[in-house]
Amino acid sequence: MAKDPEPARAFRREEHIVVENLRKEFDQYVALSDVNLSVRRGHIGVVIGGSGAGKTTLLKILIGLDKPTAGSVFVDGVDIAPLGDSDMNRVRQKFGMVFQYSALLDSLSVFDNVAFPLREHTKLKPKEIKSRVLEKLKILGLEGTENKSPSELSGGMRKRVGLARALMLEPEILMYDEPTSGLDPLSSRLVDDLIAETRDRFGVTSIVISHDMAGALRIADHIYVLSQGRLVADGTPDELVHGTSELVHQFFQASGISAEHVLAEDAPTSIRYQPGQGPPALNPHR
Repeated sequence: MAKDPEPARAFRREEHIVVENLRKEFDQYVALSDVNLSVRRGHIGVVIGGSGAGKTTLLKILIGLDKPTAGSVFVDGVDIAPLGDSDMNRVRQKFGMVFQYSALLDSLSVFDNVAFPLREHTKLKPKEIKSRVLEKLKILGLEGTENKSPSELSGGMRKRVGLARALMLEPEILMYDEPTSGLDPLSSRLVDDLIAETRDRFGVTSIVISHDMAGALRIADHIYVLSQGRLVADGTPDELVHGTSELVHQFFQASGISAEHVLAEDAPTSIRYQPGQGPPALNPHR
């Protein structure tokens, strides 16, 4: 079996994803320019910005679906930007993807949607696949839904099915593309809780692409603000709320939220468990 390429330089273990001097051009259009960010292992990093900010372009580069014009993207110390298809496919196995509208196949049952990655990428026997799928559905509060079709589920439940599918190959990193898009405020809040609970239970590093500032303040360990392809501010929720960036405060105002109130009501859920100490069970009634 081929080995992953050697790291380009020394990285600390907690530096899970590091982006350096990233630039992406489409003909004469500069989609991303001089983007630098680092997401620590086991943390939730939220990339936030308005339409056209470059969030989707950054997402595609982070998971290797597109190549940067210049710069580096390090995953576990390996620069994935120059990798060929074979090496990139091995790195991509570290990622799980939760799509904006769940991207479930309506022609398949919940069980078959969740089992799909195992059937495509492993040689597990049907009995083992069934056991793993039912276990994940139970953990995520979806017990008893395995024979339903996605169309029979609420928006929040479909998000959970999409998350269950993303977790089946036990990724180290979960990518969320606009996870609260199209949801009402209550459902959005429950999805935010789910992202934090999933991090705490499975220990995954999470990158959330979003335009939802309230959600970012609730769950992020670190927030990265993109505007016109540039990283204009970053920091912890508290640092951004109490910082001096005029653009960030304009974003708060445009979002129609009281950032101070959100922080006071919802401190970021950066829970860390010691070995042998389990997290609380995920709430099944969501």
